[in-house]
Amino acid sequence: MGVQGLDVFLDDHRRIYRDIEFRMSQLVVDGSNLIPLLYYNSGLDQTHGGEYAAFEALIERFIAALTTCEVTPYVVLDGGSDLIHKKLEIVTKRAEDQIKKAHQAAVEGRKKNILPPLAKQVFKQTLAQLKVPMAQCYGDADREIAALASEWNCPVLSGDSDFYIFDLPAGLLPFCYFQWKNVKEDGSQSFITCKTYHISRFSTVFKIQQQLLPTFAVLGGNDYVNLQRIRWTQFAPSESKTPSHLEGLLCWLKGFQQPQEALEAALVLMEELSKNSKTELLQNLSVGMEEYQLPSSSLKGFFHNGVTPEVVGPIHQVPDRIRLQLMQARLTPDVLDVLLLKRMSLSITVGHKNQPSVNLTSRPLRQVMYGLLLGEQRPVPVEERDREELKLTFILVKPIFSRVAQELKLSSLHEAKLSERLQVLLEALGVTEATLNDLPPQLRLPVAVTCYWLRRAQPPPDLKLAKALLLGMSNEDALRARADLQAEHPNGKPNLDVAHAFSQWQVCLKDSIQLNQLLGFPLPEPDVARLYQGTLVHQLVPRLTTGGRVKAFLGSGQSSVKQYHAMLSIIQQFHAREESTPSETRQRAAARRHPLNDLTANEEDSSAVRVHEELVNQVSVRTRYRTKERRNRSNNPELVRKEECQGQDFL
Repeated sequence: MGVQGLDVFLDDHRRIYRDIEFRMSQLVVDGSNLIPLLYYNSGLDQTHGGEYAAFEALIERFIAALTTCEVTPYVVLDGGSDLIHKKLEIVTKRAEDQIKKAHQAAVEGRKKNILPPLAKQVFKQTLAQLKVPMAQCYGDADREIAALASEWNCPVLSGDSDFYIFDLPAGLLPFCYFQWKNVKEDGSQSFITCKTYHISRFSTVFKIQQQLLPTFAVLGGNDYVNLQRIRWTQFAPSESKTPSHLEGLLCWLKGFQQPQEALEAALVLMEELSKNSKTELLQNLSVGMEEYQLPSSSLKGFFHNGVTPEVVGPIHQVPDRIRLQLMQARLTPDVLDVLLLKRMSLSITVGHKNQPSVNLTSRPLRQVMYGLLLGEQRPVPVEERDREELKLTFILVKPIFSRVAQELKLSSLHEAKLSERLQVLLEALGVTEATLNDLPPQLRLPVAVTCYWLRRAQPPPDLKLAKALLLGMSNEDALRARADLQAEHPNGKPNLDVAHAFSQWQVCLKDSIQLNQLLGFPLPEPDVARLYQGTLVHQLVPRLTTGGRVKAFLGSGQSSVKQYHAMLSIIQQFHAREESTPSETRQRAAARRHPLNDLTANEEDSSAVRVHEELVNQVSVRTRYRTKERRNRSNNPELVRKEECQGQDFL
């Protein structure tokens, strides 16, 4: 986010910074900015769906470095989308760009900075385990971060260029110069070398009034105003070899003392605009500048005593307990988007444009969540923002109300019986409580999700993919196993079909975790960092396909082998029951759960019709194949015996 191109521009003007040795301080951390920066800068794989154990270890090292230097971090995360659509255009444009990059990453097998779907969940869980103070705002967190840092007189750590505009008494520590991996010592004290930035230094270096920085931000193009009508490069110094629009704008601003006169002068430069258009633009520019005026901090009380801030406007309609859980980051900000905007922005995962969106698989789970959030009395559709090929699409989806869910109210959801909340979750996943009882509590949700995925994913996943997932979950030292397999087979381009299937599993897990959170955790929340290691499970698939032995993969621990067999037994039994379902019934079930039936406003949409036809055709082909397979198996008892023993043979 932030002011477009400002960080690159300032990289050529490093005299604006001051070198410091950072230690013994509070630090307000821009968490939503830190997550992608940590992941992308680490060299972790991005094309196989995520390296979550390695990401968890990276977060732990980051916090350990701060602790060593006696720095106390307070992590602040973004919340839901803005309610008055100030950033809607820029957010939509970024989503469209991400869709194109995700396709390129799949085709080329190269990193394009697509964040794996469960990375944010791993980040939150890791901070919670480390007992790092963390707050999740109701909306964009930038102003709240700046306000808290201002009141505490401590710096902000971020890579967001908006913080170059805020007046921060203790300054900004740009993440790109924060050398946390190389902690140094001075006697008995440790410190992190970094650079600090203050707006006073900006004002001195570029010779403009300090109060003009918000004007500079909105005229230069930030997330709230994208002003492209003026060619600012015409005002750049004549000796500049490669003038940028920001350099030209700064030169132009030297002639002004106050923001209002600069704004009015900028409108004069846009002669083609009508008077009404100029009035509207001036209002938008003024609103954009107000975003840099700091309110009193609403987070200070939450960090000190856990009290949620007073709210006004639409957020006041959200039940108190839901607001508290949102602030504690125990609920996803998507909850606010559904409640207040009737909108849901879905995960963008690495995948080929010709493959359907992986989010179609988990839509029934989200529909249950929509029903719980909106209530039976408000059966309004939710607009899901997803992709179709390389386009951003908007599809209206109906909430689902099960018999038990109809009795539950959002405001008193936490008071409902555990058995009722568990029933809602398990019915959505299509498994029974008895099926999961023999598993350790932490594995019950992942195994239930795997059953759901086997039934819902299209095309139908091969059972070997499920075995690879279970092996990955069972390994006690995922980082060692990942390193061993990478040494044998360095990472290459992922198999697109395998990647598509695993991405479907991940979004099913993500949406199941969100539903489980909303229901008050009727099943224990799994440790996500233990569940999926992208390159590892991808490399296990060809081993399983060729009949390779993988006993060494699980190590010598009997607990890992026992855990794997327990999960595999459940999956195989579930898979066998699915395969024994009469073909006509299965085709009707596939048609009922089809995305077309979820639409409310555009049921004639041609893209949805195509998806519907594809799913029915795939189920039909699968049915014919399975019928032939059962016939062959009945004629070959030895083949049946070998397949039933295969799970034990390769161990």
